Amino acid sequence: MSTTLQYSQPSLQGDITVPGDKSVSHRSVMFGSIAEGKTTVSGFLLGEDCLRTIDCFQKLGVDIEVNGTDVTINSPGIDGWTEPKEVLYTGNSGTTTRLMLGLLSGTKLHTIMTGDASIGKRPMRRVADPLRLMGAQIAGRDNGQYTPLAIQGGPLKAIDYKMPVASAQVKSAILLAGIRAEGTTVVREEEISRDHTERMLRQFGATVTVEDGVVSLQGGQTLSGTHVNVPGDISSAAFFLVAGAIAKNSRIVLKNVGVNETRDGILEVLQKMGAKMSVVIDDENAAEPTATITIETSDLKGTTVEGAIIPRLIDEIPIIALLATQSAGKTIIKDAEELKVKETNRIDAVVNELKKLGANIEATDDGMVIEGSTPLHGGSLKTYGDHRIGMMGAIAALIADGEVELDDADCIAVSYPTFFDHINNILK
Repeated sequence: MSTTLQYSQPSLQGDITVPGDKSVSHRSVMFGSIAEGKTTVSGFLLGEDCLRTIDCFQKLGVDIEVNGTDVTINSPGIDGWTEPKEVLYTGNSGTTTRLMLGLLSGTKLHTIMTGDASIGKRPMRRVADPLRLMGAQIAGRDNGQYTPLAIQGGPLKAIDYKMPVASAQVKSAILLAGIRAEGTTVVREEEISRDHTERMLRQFGATVTVEDGVVSLQGGQTLSGTHVNVPGDISSAAFFLVAGAIAKNSRIVLKNVGVNETRDGILEVLQKMGAKMSVVIDDENAAEPTATITIETSDLKGTTVEGAIIPRLIDEIPIIALLATQSAGKTIIKDAEELKVKETNRIDAVVNELKKLGANIEATDDGMVIEGSTPLHGGSLKTYGDHRIGMMGAIAALIADGEVELDDADCIAVSYPTFFDHINNILK
């Protein structure tokens, strides 16, 4: 269902508490279901992706109750899971699909997973192949490249695996399989990807070592239920950080934003581009540190985004591209081939849709080049069913001269169900 947005270039003023971090919310349910005993979660993201994760574990026999953003998980532990009588449906969630491949491979269960049409096009062998090296039995279309996937659980052996590309999902799937594997599982990263899995392993009582990009986990460890406090999602906050920087006469305060150092690349880019921004850490000793971030209308300049920072902001590149259209000079984004295998090909999607609004932007093999500063006009945009493309279009509407139509704004609910409420709350 299409949505037409016209904001007449308002100023944005006010406070926002963004929803819980999607990556941490997924993992809180997964680890709570692996662990023995009771796990409580506060600040859980009630987005469609995370609710799919809950549904999958309920089908595995785990007792999970949701009360607002509080979740209670009572689990007998992974050995107490029961074989599901129906297919596990993961919807649009790549995190659910890929991480559960690792978990299910080490059980005694036979399971089948599938997702929506978008998931059916996303590559799964990057996870399936290293799991097969551990002894996993995974079948699927194109030798396990695409869903639906069938997993026959069984005994696993640890591997020492060098990551060919920085991917927290691949790393996490291997580590989750490693919990059940015989021996010590080692994952080696040249560029560090987000480390929520390593942090949460420790929260649930596991011993995991991380040194110079090498993660090691001894198999056979038992996890115990605990409490998980989910921080606000910096990937969701990024859209309002950019909005506050590019909308006229604006000042937005974002509270309880997760600032995990493997996720905070957007803050570094904003600082390099000259944003008027302050970051005040709430509790740097928390399992996932948080901050209060204030952003104001800024005179911005172009920059180059490349190399090791890319895994720290891969989900924020669509909104960084919009930011670049309002920044003086040239912005170059490269080393971002991973964008091609997200919910859609985000390189092509970002370039195609921003061009419709008048942006001076061109795609490259591994990113894009944007010339700014460019005034934007109205237009009709495709979201491709991708929440990040949808939110990018909505933020563009705040500064565009004319109406911006989104063909499917409902997809934004995957990660940010209250997105438009929060926009309306700060319009002035």
